[in-house]
Amino acid sequence: MKWENTALIVVDVQIGLFQRKTPIYNEQKLLENINSLESYVRSINIPVIYIQHANESTLVEGSDEWQLHPQLQKENSDLLIHKRHPNTFKETNFREELEARNITQLVIVGTLTDNCVSATCIGGKELGYKVILVTDAHSTFSEPTPEIIEEWHNELKNLGTVLKSTRELIIHSTVVDL
Repeated sequence: MKWENTALIVVDVQIGLFQRKTPIYNEQKLLENINSLESYVRSINIPVIYIQHANESTLVEGSDEWQLHPQLQKENSDLLIHKRHPNTFKETNFREELEARNITQLVIVGTLTDNCVSATCIGGKELGYKVILVTDAHSTFSEPTPEIIEEWHNELKNLGTVLKSTRELIIHSTVVDL
């Protein structure tokens, strides 16, 4: 993969989404893969951008549930975008921040597959970004989870989103071009 003009986008990996009655599917593997990607992209000077959702019920701004998951490896230099809509581009300065950094390719990870992750993928495609969804670094608690994730993979691929695993991005990035 060519990493020029790329950012890793970590969507809504917040405590409250991991404390629900139905757990995040493959929670530990999800967090491990996100952390592996963060470490890798930082080693090649690719920016990491965190997205943090707020609403009036489960992710109330400033609450414990609203905070980023403590297992993430957020650094002070990482950009943080706050949002109130599933699509990160809606009513935020996200696009302006990407343009200021000359970012044209988004590598997307996070939660929830069937909400903010998919909405941000679609929003990015609609605005002309190359969007790569990391197949094993996003998840949801909706059931039946594996089927929902697979349905979104198919739908997003049909819309032009590139699907790659964590391993493909890290190990094969110098060999395989997206």
